[in-house]
Amino acid sequence: MPSFPSRFRRLDGILADLQVDDPMLLTELDGYLTSIAVCPEPIMPGAWLPPIWGGGYGESAPFDEPADVPLFADMVAARHAEILRDLGRGRLQPIFDVDERNGEVLWEAWVAGFDMVMGLWPDGWAAVAAGGDTDAATALSAMHTLAEVASDETALTSDEINRICDEAPGLIPGYVAHLYAVRAGRGGAASPADPPAKVGRNDPCPCGSGKKHKRCCG
Repeated sequence: MPSFPSRFRRLDGILADLQVDDPMLLTELDGYLTSIAVCPEPIMPGAWLPPIWGGGYGESAPFDEPADVPLFADMVAARHAEILRDLGRGRLQPIFDVDERNGEVLWEAWVAGFDMVMGLWPDGWAAVAAGGDTDAATALSAMHTLAEVASDETALTSDEINRICDEAPGLIPGYVAHLYAVRAGRGGAASPADPPAKVGRNDPCPCGSGKKHKRCCG
């Protein structure tokens, strides 16, 4: 992987240690967290954390070492907060892998993570597509196109795909900025998607952090 800050390398290593068949690694997680940050319908951490390891609401992260659970939750939350700060400043810095052989930016896994949120919580995105914000609707359509190219499920020609692959890394931050403007304009006032079941303040937090709910997502 590229020369990322140590905190990102540590997070990538923890993700690789998840006891699942196909763990979500750093660049895919970054796209996923960015999509959570700009999703038109607010999503509570207790709902969006478990899909990272393929779990359902309330499932703990599958680590062999229990101490890794709260560390993982804290590191993911920190990156999510950092993405929100960057979006607020208009300076999104996606974590893309780079092919060390030729310097090619490998954006596809990042977009796959972003697309995962669009598939899990589709209602808010559909409202953007049907809304009056032309820039946001165009950006959303472009992200869908990128996801189709990344998953090799597109009817585009080879020339069109090659052009998109060349341009995607430079265009993605702008697309995300338009989607963030929609979310920021709503001020997060909408009801959260998939509201979680009631959890006692002293119960273990359903996000899997190992902390009491009142000291975590509560």
